[in-house]
Amino acid sequence: MLFDEDPAMLVQSTMANFHIDTDKIAIGRINESLSTLQQARHLRIREAESALKKLSRNFATMSQQHSETVCSQNSTDHASQIIELDTQKFRVAKAASDLEIEGERLEQELEGLKSRLHDLDVEGVEGGELVKAKREVDDPTILKLKVYRSLGIDVEADNAGNYNKAVIRNSRKGDVHVVNVDTKFSKFFYSNYFWQTVQ
Repeated sequence: MLFDEDPAMLVQSTMANFHIDTDKIAIGRINESLSTLQQARHLRIREAESALKKLSRNFATMSQQHSETVCSQNSTDHASQIIELDTQKFRVAKAASDLEIEGERLEQELEGLKSRLHDLDVEGVEGGELVKAKREVDDPTILKLKVYRSLGIDVEADNAGNYNKAVIRNSRKGDVHVVNVDTKFSKFFYSNYFWQTVQ
């Protein structure tokens, strides 16, 4: 029977049959691997903590800058800027309205000038009948020429604009006289001569 043998012999025999050297080597390798992993884990934790501290410092700095920026934006200045912008907007709108009104006025003036230009083109260089009549009434030279023409006397001007030649036609006698007016004779002389010739 198994229990009839000496327990010490049984233990010794059992220990002789077990080979634990390979198990010890494996356990040693596992311990080394655990130690290596632990060191790597600690290293990564330290790196993460360092990065976290750096981010925290950056966050604190940016938070402070943001707070300072917000505090520097005075509500009074903001309201003043809004009022200034509204004023500029009103000025621009008023200027645009004034320009529109001025544009309409200029368009009306342009239409009036176009109509006046058309009238002047129709009247020609000498002007209309009323202008001609007014000019003839106001100009004594034209009045004299009309009187002479009604008597049958055509007075011609030279290149300088001086009336120094007269053509006298007498329809009753059928005569035509050409008279060169010379300054050495008086106006009274030529008046008498013209009157005698047309009778």
